[in-house]
Amino acid sequence: MALKIGQSAPDWSGVNQHGEHITSEQFKGKKVILFFYPKASTPGCTVEACNFRDHYADLASKGFEVVGVSADSVKRQLNFASKQELNYNLISNEDKSIILAFEAWGWKKFMGKEYEGIYRHTYVIDEEGVIEQVLEKVKTKEATEQILALY
Repeated sequence: MALKIGQSAPDWSGVNQHGEHITSEQFKGKKVILFFYPKASTPGCTVEACNFRDHYADLASKGFEVVGVSADSVKRQLNFASKQELNYNLISNEDKSIILAFEAWGWKKFMGKEYEGIYRHTYVIDEEGVIEQVLEKVKTKEATEQILALY
């Protein structure tokens, strides 16, 4: 399950890969792509993050800010961002407060095993803080294209 289109997005705050405090309030008046990913530097997450990096100019030209969120530490986020030359904020959410608020946590299955983890969900939040789009079936190689197709 995920939050729904038309709902107010939960307020959030966290620390980015540079140790800076980032809040949802800073993005009021801008469209935000808030994407949740399971683990920095894993194959699927790397493909998705690099897809946002490679299309960042296209997104910015349409007024979007990009913010990634995972439960990785600030250090791991910095290593990931540096190695992949990511040009946007990655939020370290080790306590999972943002992840839980956006319903991006729950039971998953992989190779016949069930475990709890982060869902690969992407939210587009409008300038007023309202959820405009929800992508629950994100294709890592086409994450940006999935969003741009809606605009």
